[in-house]
Amino acid sequence: MTEATLGVGVMSGTSLDGVSTALVRLTKQPLEARLVAFRQDAYSATERGQIIEAIARGGSRDLALLHVALGERFAAAVLQLLAEAKVAPREIGFVGSHGQTIWHEPGQATLQLGDPAVIAERVGVRVVSDFRARDVAAGGQGAPLVPLADVLLFGHPERGRLLLNIGGIANVTWVPRRGVTDGSLAFDTGPGVAVIDAVARQIDPTAPFDVGGEHARRGQRSTRVLDGLLADPFFGARPPKSTGRERFGSDYAERLLGGVRQAGGSDNDAVATAVALTVEAIARGIERWIPAAPTDELVISGGGARNPVLVAQLTARVHPRPVLAFDRLFFDGDAKEALAFAFLGFLTILGRAGNLPAATGARGPRVLGHVTPA
Repeated sequence: MTEATLGVGVMSGTSLDGVSTALVRLTKQPLEARLVAFRQDAYSATERGQIIEAIARGGSRDLALLHVALGERFAAAVLQLLAEAKVAPREIGFVGSHGQTIWHEPGQATLQLGDPAVIAERVGVRVVSDFRARDVAAGGQGAPLVPLADVLLFGHPERGRLLLNIGGIANVTWVPRRGVTDGSLAFDTGPGVAVIDAVARQIDPTAPFDVGGEHARRGQRSTRVLDGLLADPFFGARPPKSTGRERFGSDYAERLLGGVRQAGGSDNDAVATAVALTVEAIARGIERWIPAAPTDELVISGGGARNPVLVAQLTARVHPRPVLAFDRLFFDGDAKEALAFAFLGFLTILGRAGNLPAATGARGPRVLGHVTPA
């Protein structure tokens, strides 16, 4: 391995908005990851529906075919990114592919699809994949995994910082100082945009999400429904903890929408209630479990950071804590998780641990993933 290595990270998250790919320059000494290029490929409504159907009711044949189809999709996204960046596949050292989570049962099992053999064959480079399984085998929840990147790459160099990713599921990392794993903590706070998007799609099947937060802006939260939702034991559970669409997915969104309608609220009120649920779950999780000073900054990324209504409500809820966009401090926040999995893949190739046991509950640090040769 040369002093500097180019790698590509591939991320398809619980928001199901599409495939993110990041071309990353990585160095061992010092341990750094710098974004070179980034691309997002949106899922079509058909593709998104196929994944949702597989999660809800997929049989063995459905899952096997989706595994290959997603491998092809990820490989094509990598090749498109490299073409745009004018980088030949032979110039990169590896692809780190998170895969599409189909099932995540914390501490028991986790399944991500997107055949790494297909990616290796199409791109012609080795692929690091299946990052979560080893942590689960070591007694961890297999999630969240991005926190080690938060600690090593994105913490403040002198003081504490909170890093919040609002994807389909929201997760927060507390970093006492960049590079310091002792005292760092991370966990899933609950739904990010998954429930908001699912409610919006039930209202308007042609819309992938609540564009610009307009439904939420025109609605009012249902306090009665919100209080009932927040009684879910997940929100009061002590970290380490993680969750997914199995708990906060389409069925959950349908129940939320039905509850708001039964209480006499409008469909816009249902979206507003879903936004309030995300905001309140994040704020309560930080207040209850993280030993940060009330003035330590909260740096936000992910799809939820593009929802102005959500961001405004979160900013008001955590005041006087400053809320900053990840983009202002580093690079496009939409690229963060793809870069993180390039970084985790790099750690795997170096033989270094990629999990943060304080976040996942694993028995100790573990080298993550499987390597599929070129």
